[in-house]
Amino acid sequence: MQIARLDVPQCSVGEGPVWDVEQQALYWIDILEKKVLRLDDRTGEVRQWDVPEIIGSMAIRKDGRSALVALASGVHTLDFETGACTMLATSPDLNEQVQLADGKVDRRGRFIVGSSDRSMREARGKLYVLDPGATELRAIDDDIILANGPCWSPDDKVFYHADSRRNLIYAYDYDIETGTVSNRRVFASTSELGGIPDGATVDADGYVWSAICEGGKLVRFHPDGSIDRIVEFPLKLPGSIMFGGPELDLLFVPTLNPAFLGREAHPDDGSTFVIRGTGVRGLPEPRFGA
Repeated sequence: MQIARLDVPQCSVGEGPVWDVEQQALYWIDILEKKVLRLDDRTGEVRQWDVPEIIGSMAIRKDGRSALVALASGVHTLDFETGACTMLATSPDLNEQVQLADGKVDRRGRFIVGSSDRSMREARGKLYVLDPGATELRAIDDDIILANGPCWSPDDKVFYHADSRRNLIYAYDYDIETGTVSNRRVFASTSELGGIPDGATVDADGYVWSAICEGGKLVRFHPDGSIDRIVEFPLKLPGSIMFGGPELDLLFVPTLNPAFLGREAHPDDGSTFVIRGTGVRGLPEPRFGA
């Protein structure tokens, strides 16, 4: 297995990687610097877009010419050509104490996004659905402190989502026809792994991969919640994880720079990495829209 740093700009808080199969491109975000970044895998070209607020996640829209960006105040559209950001949907729950966080698109084209308490102490966060064509976020769960790592089993029957502050990854029963969740239960705890469950994805075999931020690990969980594999990462703060590449067999991992917390940083902190040779493939990420 080989872990290599990509020749792309470093981030303050690198998160939210999305591999777009049609474009053969990797997108990711810098939360605090309020940026969306894109690496064209075929040409090596890197593009960046500025957004007006702290960004929690992003997704590609169906037309491929724009993105959804989950900003502090709501979900906006980002036009890749003009850079314009326009509010699409929000919720009265979002305020000076609560902001949108990690999100992904299900295989019916819905955007599922969590919210987090800005102090990271109170369970003010919720899980929302943005249905194609809607202009308001629909809440489907609550009692969340720091929302992270939404992803689905290959058969769409199980939805995974982490509350990072509780060191817990939850599993839910998922109704793909309605975009609703039920039967929330603990899937795995990261308390013994030295860090919090951050961004996550599910591979083609149905195993859940979680970036253990502060723990310097990437963990592959069996569908029953037991640990299948631990990949030791060279830095303490991997932020998220996403399969990509032409064969969907590469793992992309953006990282955080602890300087934003007033801590000493390694020169590579905030870089984005690629891991080759896992012997595992991922699943294509859907685009938003019917």
